[in-house]
Amino acid sequence: MAITAAQVKELRESTGAGMMDAKKALTETDGDFEAAVDWLRTKGLAKAAKKSGRTAAEGLVAVAVEGGKGVAVEVNSETDFVAKNAEFQTMVAAIAEAALAVDDIDALLAAEINGKSVADTVTAKVTTIGENMGVRRMATLTGDSVVSYVHNAAAPGMGKIGVLVATKGGDEAFARQVAMHVAAVNPAALDDKSVDPALLEKERQIQIDIARESGKPDAVIEKMIEGRMKKFLADITLVNQAFVVNPDLTVGAAAAEAGAEITGFVRIEVGEGIEKKEENFAEEVAKAVKG
Repeated sequence: MAITAAQVKELRESTGAGMMDAKKALTETDGDFEAAVDWLRTKGLAKAAKKSGRTAAEGLVAVAVEGGKGVAVEVNSETDFVAKNAEFQTMVAAIAEAALAVDDIDALLAAEINGKSVADTVTAKVTTIGENMGVRRMATLTGDSVVSYVHNAAAPGMGKIGVLVATKGGDEAFARQVAMHVAAVNPAALDDKSVDPALLEKERQIQIDIARESGKPDAVIEKMIEGRMKKFLADITLVNQAFVVNPDLTVGAAAAEAGAEITGFVRIEVGEGIEKKEENFAEEVAKAVKG
């Protein structure tokens, strides 16, 4: 298939690879973006397997905790101006409180705030503020003790990143430190057993291909793969990561010292996975003024 300049540009920005390498990767993989990223990693030509483009959505993530249950809810708006709007923030806080009584997004949209469903409340606010918005997702976490943390807070209990951490034993101060770590480092899973098998298999195949490129004997390749997979798991699992508060300890070791067991976590960041058309600041202001 024909590879476009736009595809090459997107892959270059995503991986840091050179133009010709990006074009070759797309050609070799018939234009499949994710496969092209893996191809570049296999050849040692990608700096990082990250997605390109700015996020499409603005808005806020709100967190609420009651007893042993915590919720995190993402409510999107078109611009950051609305995310800073007091009316919007009041609505988001009410939606998070309503989420404590439900278990999924459908039930949340049907839940009531002041006699009106969440879905209707949002629709009414769209009419009032004049900008599209919506409840995108929610997550719940239960445990013996659940704490919350918000990064880049715009108002109490809401900001750009919302984190929940469940623990057994230990104290709230330690659990909050773990929540701050989760916000900063963004682990993919709690521990080795919690990692998505598909993610593990994909990474193992990539490491096999990279090792084979070295031309070393099979016995050496096996040891290389084993070592690299251990490092991969240490990098992406919370309990095995170096603790941001004390990098000399893993999070798991720090938990043991604190007499705590981390039983789960949730992290939601505004706009994750949504692509956004780039606009310069002047155009964004003009658009907001025009409504």
